[in-house]
Amino acid sequence: MRIAAVIHPFAEHISYFILFAIPMITTIVTGTASVASLAVYITYIDGMNNMGHCNFELVPKWLFTIFPPLKYLMYTPSFHSLHHTQFRTNYSLFMPIYDFIYGTTDTSSDTLYEDSLKRPEEAPDVVHLTHLTTPDSIYHSRLGLAYLASNPQKSKWYLSLMWPVTLWTVMLTWIYGRAFVVERNRFHKLRLQTWTLPKYNIQYNLQWHKASINTLIEEAILDAEEKGVKVLSLGLLNQGEELNRYGELYVQRYPSLKTKVVDGSSLAVAAVLNSIPKGTTQVLHRGNLSKVAYAVVLNLCRRGIQVAVPNEDDYKRLKKSFGITSDQNNLILSKNYSIKTWLVGDGLKGEDQKKATEGTLFIPFSQFPPKKLRKDCFYHSTPAMAAPASLENVDSCENWLPRRVMSAWRVAGIVHALEGWNEHECGYTMSDIDKVWQASIQHGFKPLVIAAPSKF
Repeated sequence: MRIAAVIHPFAEHISYFILFAIPMITTIVTGTASVASLAVYITYIDGMNNMGHCNFELVPKWLFTIFPPLKYLMYTPSFHSLHHTQFRTNYSLFMPIYDFIYGTTDTSSDTLYEDSLKRPEEAPDVVHLTHLTTPDSIYHSRLGLAYLASNPQKSKWYLSLMWPVTLWTVMLTWIYGRAFVVERNRFHKLRLQTWTLPKYNIQYNLQWHKASINTLIEEAILDAEEKGVKVLSLGLLNQGEELNRYGELYVQRYPSLKTKVVDGSSLAVAAVLNSIPKGTTQVLHRGNLSKVAYAVVLNLCRRGIQVAVPNEDDYKRLKKSFGITSDQNNLILSKNYSIKTWLVGDGLKGEDQKKATEGTLFIPFSQFPPKKLRKDCFYHSTPAMAAPASLENVDSCENWLPRRVMSAWRVAGIVHALEGWNEHECGYTMSDIDKVWQASIQHGFKPLVIAAPSKF
C-alpha cells in the first residue's frame, strides 16, 4: 500500500491549503474555534485524503448495509481510484453526494468496490510479530509519518504537540484487539509481513495485562496457521519468559501446529558473539539474565574469553547452568569495572554505567537498547544484521535500528523459512548457533561492523 496523496504540482498544493483552511479560518474569525475542533478536523481531512489514495480497498461493506445513506457521505479508495483512471468521473473528494447530484458518478463504482473486497488477500510465508513500544511509536511506523518511519526511532519534542491524535490512537488500541499488518516485503520467492499488536511496553509489564496479551499472540499464531504461514517469529516482548516461556506455551498448547514458531535466540546469540572485538580476553556481564544471556556467557567461556559477573546471585545461576565442565574456570565473580567490553541487557542501571571507564564498549544482548548516558563510551546496536539488497520494500526503520538493518530475531524467522527447517525454535531449546549464523551470511545478511564505533 503506497500513499500518493501529496504528489501534486506546487500550485495545487496551495489551492488545497486554501480550500481546506476555509472552515478553520471561519471558526477562528467567528470565535467558535477550539483546539479540539481544529485537531479533529485536520485529522479527519488528512485521514480521509490518505485513505482515498492508498490504492487498497479497506472500507467494509457492512458499514453501508447498516447505514445506506453513508454511500453519499463517505467515499472509498476504489471510488476515488476511478477519478485517477477515468479522469472525468468521481470528482468529489470525501463526499460522493455531489457526483450523484451532477451525474458524474462512474457507472462502474459499485462493481469495482465489490470486486475489490472479493479480491483474495495475499498470504505471507513469514510473519514477524512485534508490538508498539511507546505511544509515539505509531508515528514511526509506516502507518504514521514517512519521515519518522524512515529514520531510527527517537523521541521528538514536536510530537508532544500531537497529543490529541496520540491520545486517540491509545484509546483505539484498547478497542481494536488484534494484530494488524504494518509492513510487507519480498525476499526472493518469500512473501514477508510484519504484524503489530496494539499494545505498549508498559502493558507488558502489568501482571493483569499478561492474559489478554497472550490471547492476542495466540490468536495471531492461529491466524498465521490458517493463512498457511510457514514461520512466525516473535519480536520484542512477545517472547517474554514470564509471558509465554519464549513461545513454548503455544507450541505445547497446539502440538500439531504447522506454522513454525521462532524466538530467534540462536541468531541473537551469534550476532552478539560476532560483535565482540577481536583480541578480547575479558568481558563484564551486567543486566538481567535471559535465554540469550546464558547462551552468550557459555559460548564466550568455551572460546576462552573470561566473563566477569559482579552480582553474586547471577554468578551462581550462571555457574549452575554450566554443569560440571572446565568452562566454569572462565566464569569469575568480580567487580572489576575497568574491563573495556561490557555485555549489557535489560536492568542495566545508570549507576552501573557511571562505574565504566572511559572508552568502554557496551554490547547489548537484549531486545531493547540501553540508555546512552556516557558520551565518552561506545554503544553497539542491539543484536541485528544488515539486510541484503535483494530484500524489497524495506522503506522504514525497525524501531531504533538504521535503515535496512533488521533485528536478529526478525532475520532468524526469514532464514528459518529459507532453509526450510521443520522444527520450532522456542522455549528453552536453541538451534545450532554456528549453523544459523552461516545460513544467514549465505543468504546475504551481513554482520554490523564495530571496528570504528561512533560516540554518543
